[in-house]
Amino acid sequence: MSEISLSGKRLSRVRPTVDTPFHINRQWWERTGRDLRVELWHHLCPDHQAAFTNRLDVEVIDWVDPNTAEVIPMDGLEHLIREHCSREKGYLRPDLPLVDAIFRVFLANGNTPLSPRQLAGLIGRSADTILRTLAGREVYKGLQPATE
Repeated sequence: MSEISLSGKRLSRVRPTVDTPFHINRQWWERTGRDLRVELWHHLCPDHQAAFTNRLDVEVIDWVDPNTAEVIPMDGLEHLIREHCSREKGYLRPDLPLVDAIFRVFLANGNTPLSPRQLAGLIGRSADTILRTLAGREVYKGLQPATE
C-alpha cells in the first residue's frame, strides 16, 4: 500500500491486482469535461453510426433489468450498444486497441465491474497487460477500479 499526500491530507491507495474489479467511472467523464456520448458513438455498429452521424441527442430511456425487474434510466446510445451493436459480429475484434476492447466489454455488460483476469478471458489479452494499462498513472476512458 502506498500513501499519497494532497494538501496535508494523507490518502491510502491500494495497488490494484489482476483480481481488482474495474469499470467505467462516469464521474471521471464529468470531472474531465469529456463527452461520453461522443465516445459512445464510436462504439456503435456501422449502421447505427450512419443513423446518428449528425445527432447525439438520443433520449434517456427506462430500461428494465430482466433479472431484478428494476427500472434503470439508460442513455439511448448506450442502450443501442448493449442491446444491438454488441451482439453484432466483429464487435469485439482481436485487432481493436486494448482500451477500446475493454471499454466495449463494459458497454456490453452494463458496466458490471470485472477484473483484469476476467477481462483477459473475454478479449483474449494477458491479464498482466490489462492490469498494467488500467492501473497506470493515466486513466483511459474512465476505466478505473470500482469502489464499493
